[in-house]
Amino acid sequence: MRGTALVTVALLAFGGTAVYATYERLNGNINHVEVDDLLGDRPERAAVKPGADPDAGKPVNLLLLGSDSREGENGDIGGRVAGGMRSDTTIVLHISADRSRVELVSIPRDSMVAIPSCTTTDGQTTGASDYAMFNEAFARGWDTGLDLASAAACTWKTVEANTGVRIDDFLLVDFAGFQNMVDAIGGVKICIPADMDDEKAKLHIDAGMHTLDGRTALAFARSRHSQTSDGSDIGRIGNQQRLLAAIASQTLSKNVLTDWTDLLGVLNAATKSLTTSMQTSDLAGLAYSARSIRTGNIAFMTIPWGAAPTDKNRVEWTPEADIVWANLASDTPMLTGTQNDPGTAETTAPTKNPSGGTKATQNPGKTPKPQATKKAGRDSFTLDDNTGSC
Repeated sequence: MRGTALVTVALLAFGGTAVYATYERLNGNINHVEVDDLLGDRPERAAVKPGADPDAGKPVNLLLLGSDSREGENGDIGGRVAGGMRSDTTIVLHISADRSRVELVSIPRDSMVAIPSCTTTDGQTTGASDYAMFNEAFARGWDTGLDLASAAACTWKTVEANTGVRIDDFLLVDFAGFQNMVDAIGGVKICIPADMDDEKAKLHIDAGMHTLDGRTALAFARSRHSQTSDGSDIGRIGNQQRLLAAIASQTLSKNVLTDWTDLLGVLNAATKSLTTSMQTSDLAGLAYSARSIRTGNIAFMTIPWGAAPTDKNRVEWTPEADIVWANLASDTPMLTGTQNDPGTAETTAPTKNPSGGTKATQNPGKTPKPQATKKAGRDSFTLDDNTGSC
């Protein structure tokens, strides 16, 4: 949605100098970082005209990150914490090659995975681990390189090594950016299924339909110590997904993207705290090419997981996760071949690759039966399913 709005501004920019200046200001809000040199050998991208989809005809995988930075305004919101930075939220967003599907897969930060050695912007390298908590990747990049480029690149490499899914770009937003964006759309309407009291997240809200302002929406997204949660990261992932779906549905239903005044307010708030490896024109071109995607084809899920045998407070991905990652890597609908598959089609069986991730085999075969999987909340849902009613 943010990209679609940006391309709208870009098109209107041709209508007058004042509008062009507005576009330039919004573009200047975004913190653009280069990470290609930190990722190793990457294919060179073809040059395209401004506003065109740089990956037309190809699937795109974006890494969406939410940081728990406590610098500046973020410290006022989340509380001052000495040293370090972690990734609070990680989502792999897949856009199909034909631009008909958008699929968002959340990765629990407590997942136990292999973390590769990473190079930081100052030329240093981080240590590698065969079995460590997922959000350590972001922390190691930050603690060594002391910048978001190093942190995001290490998370990027970790995702690719463990999933076999090639990531094309990343987008990161902090506390302040999320809070301000919710306020810019006039709050978000959502059903709170049970009373929630969480002192750590500063959340106190009764069950029922509510329109959450930015501060309350952020507290809802961060909450994991209320009476409805077990205190883990898993519990709040479902809340985050429902909140993102509600924001998307509300933005589309209110026609924010076609109302010039509302559009500028949302864009100004959204871009001020956005850090990305994408150029603004490329982001806009991608979003514009996907503008006709139906809400029923925008789906959310948490990667299938089970409790880690070494620590009940940590999780490991189940064999069914390999199927999901293989589907994304091959641009197949993500639920194909899983126990939540809406159809009966078989999927390509995943195999381990040398880096520890998964990849699709060349010859389709019968999908291995997945083990019983413990999941929190709904396994998956689309924007059409997230009606927001109590």
